[in-house]
Amino acid sequence: MPVAQVRDLKLYYEIHGTGRPVVLISGTGADLRQNRARGRGLLEQNFQVLMYDQRGLGRTSKPDQRYTMADYADDFVALLEVVGWERADVVGVSFGGMVAQHVALTYPDRVNRLVLACTSAGGAGGASFDLMSVFGMETEARNQIVLPIMDSRNDLSTDPWTLAPMFDVLLPIAYAGKPPLNADDPAWATGARRQLEARAEHDVWDQLPAIQAETFVIGGRYDQQAPPENVTRLAEQIPGATLQFFEGGHLFLLQERSAWRAIVDFLQ
Repeated sequence: MPVAQVRDLKLYYEIHGTGRPVVLISGTGADLRQNRARGRGLLEQNFQVLMYDQRGLGRTSKPDQRYTMADYADDFVALLEVVGWERADVVGVSFGGMVAQHVALTYPDRVNRLVLACTSAGGAGGASFDLMSVFGMETEARNQIVLPIMDSRNDLSTDPWTLAPMFDVLLPIAYAGKPPLNADDPAWATGARRQLEARAEHDVWDQLPAIQAETFVIGGRYDQQAPPENVTRLAEQIPGATLQFFEGGHLFLLQERSAWRAIVDFLQ
């Protein structure tokens, strides 16, 4: 199991594929075990892809201390040192896109091309939905709030619910009665909460014009977690950035088959 000592963490990571180095930074609460198709995705078919569980998540350490967005950027660069990569393309999804912004600003010499997916700049650029406001809620109550935010086409007023593409597949999995991946880890809730606390402080709006990497900003047309207006402002604030929207919500990378192809085309 590839676990490296990275700063104050034992950090779990995987590398899949061959070719140009790419780092995929995942979103809020993400655990690599949730992605059963990892290693077989379009990104991994075209590049050498480094992916990892961020601090507080998955099989990485979950110290009970204040996390900052700077910590997440520093963890990223320390992991590059471990695997021996000087530079890489960076694909940041949702919270991972926030981390990627900090990486590109703090360590510009480490980033080749930059993809920011379904994410926000914070500050005057707009913040993504405050997930701390639903942290710890029972699943049913949380879904009533979060599902329409993740995709505005989700209508929970109908019986049965009217669900956007992919949600009809994902919800039965969520309700399968299986324990959470980290159910045996007493620190999982601490790590998840610490990540959300750091996420709430994300604001690089005024710094974005300093990003040097060629940047592709992408979002879902029906996303209300990182709404289209946030994504548009983000792209407009980064010099020379390309902007594209896809037919989906916050999960548009699962809902719209052409999205990953567009990312691959940009990186190539």
